[in-house]
Amino acid sequence: MTLKTVAEKASISEGFLSQVENDVNSPSVDTLIRICNALGINAGDLLTQVSQQEKIILIRKSEWDDMELSHTGFVTRRFFPPDNRTVIDSSIIVIEPGKSIPVRKNIKNGQELLCVLKGSVDLMLSDTTYALVEGDSVHFWSNAESQKITNNSANNSFVLWVGTL
Repeated sequence: MTLKTVAEKASISEGFLSQVENDVNSPSVDTLIRICNALGINAGDLLTQVSQQEKIILIRKSEWDDMELSHTGFVTRRFFPPDNRTVIDSSIIVIEPGKSIPVRKNIKNGQELLCVLKGSVDLMLSDTTYALVEGDSVHFWSNAESQKITNNSANNSFVLWVGTL
């Protein structure tokens, strides 16, 4: 459904619904119930689901070896599922030798942080490539048009990645 359709069904303005969707404004309980009804969901079920969300995800180093690399040559072990990420995204990324990870799409003015936990990677931003080795970290503004992270070493590389949404 479009924002306009939901707003009409909930008898609220499209602008206010957009603010709720983007976590700029919070609806009253009555308005939340109307929004849920417009979406065909139960407000009580929604609140139960939110209260039962995991508040912490722990990935131990001993679990790194359990990651199976797909045909793409990399695997991303995220700390939170997409619905739980509102401000930042984070993961441990394992990259096979000679492979690159794709750039995040539709990110405008995003920031990213990489910390090489094991191995080495090359970070290409625009026309400059930065060689990063174990223990190196870098904080940068995302550049979807000209950005690539590649493992040019002979072994798998493990990288902690954090990015704003």
